[in-house]
Amino acid sequence: SFADSSLLNERKRRDREERSNIVLWRRPLVTLQYFFLETLINLKEWTIKLWHRRSILVSFLLTVAVLTATYYVEGRHQQYVRYMEKKFFWCAYWVGLGILSSVGLGTGLHTFLLYLGPHIASVTLAAYECNSVNFPEPPYPDQIICPDEEATDGAISLWAIISKVRLEACMWGAGTAIGELPPYFMARAARLSGAEPDDEEYQEFEEMLEHAETAQDFASRAKLAVQNLVQKVGFFGILACASIPNPLFDLAGITCGHFLVPFWTFFGATLIGKAVIKMHIQAMMFSFLQKLFVIITFSKHIVEQMVSLIGAIPSIGPSLQKPFQEYLEAQRIKLHHRSDSGVPQGENWLSWMFEKLVIVMVCYFILSIINSMAQSYAKRLQQKMYSEEKTK
Repeated sequence: SFADSSLLNERKRRDREERSNIVLWRRPLVTLQYFFLETLINLKEWTIKLWHRRSILVSFLLTVAVLTATYYVEGRHQQYVRYMEKKFFWCAYWVGLGILSSVGLGTGLHTFLLYLGPHIASVTLAAYECNSVNFPEPPYPDQIICPDEEATDGAISLWAIISKVRLEACMWGAGTAIGELPPYFMARAARLSGAEPDDEEYQEFEEMLEHAETAQDFASRAKLAVQNLVQKVGFFGILACASIPNPLFDLAGITCGHFLVPFWTFFGATLIGKAVIKMHIQAMMFSFLQKLFVIITFSKHIVEQMVSLIGAIPSIGPSLQKPFQEYLEAQRIKLHHRSDSGVPQGENWLSWMFEKLVIVMVCYFILSIINSMAQSYAKRLQQKMYSEEKTK
């Protein structure tokens, strides 16, 4: 029995290694073939599920038909329709970025640093430079233009800036909460079915439970502390873990799924923690740091010192000095715009590099989806082989 178990584990290990080699840059034809086959299987499964839920589908289609008619029929309601359309797509954009942040955008890169952080920074810079947060809509947030009226000194506070970006931050936090659901559902389904999912995080969680008493290293003790907090305290334990920047929160989702914590207990605490509490903490900290940046950046003598220090860097200093100075000056000109000004916006090489970085990350995310679905189909084939061997 022990020998059979060892052989089975060794075979599973080889199968995992074989699946990990099914990627576009190693086996492109096989990967694309498996991807399309897995896509067809998923479409078939979703079609069957929708057919079993015909009443929900019909209600959804009727709702879409009513909304479509409301959208295209002329009338006084069109101003409200356009407003709701703009808000809906704006919220969906930030929710989508939050989901991508939880799943790592394919590489583990946080979309807070790519999108929400720069958005808060842009609003903070404009608020202190314009001495107001009453940016006209439109064009905000596509372009920040200082209002014509002058606000009184001292009117800008961190809370005013947070209120200006609260919608975006809350939607992003809600997206991160939605992105935490896959580990929960995976662990819950595994516990109810008694299966052993081929997932590294879940296997690590099972090993941690087995060796919980003998764990000595800091990482294992930290994971065990999160697991105990979530398991024993329940709703408020999940809320505490979700309310602070916590790289181990995926373990909380696996723990809740493994111990069959009710869905709304897990998701409700996660949503409140990430979309309300953590959002305000992150936004306040980022706005405060950006306030210091504003004070440093827009103080003329400090800027001159920074530019001179950059120029002192060997080899690359002189080449970075001029673009950095031009970037700061462009930001000053941009933030001093009034609603009646038409100063053209020049493209900076930093913005160009940032845009290309985002494009690369999105492409890598798409490639990771293709590889993941191809590996899922390979796993189906291996499981089918196991089943056929057992029946012989």
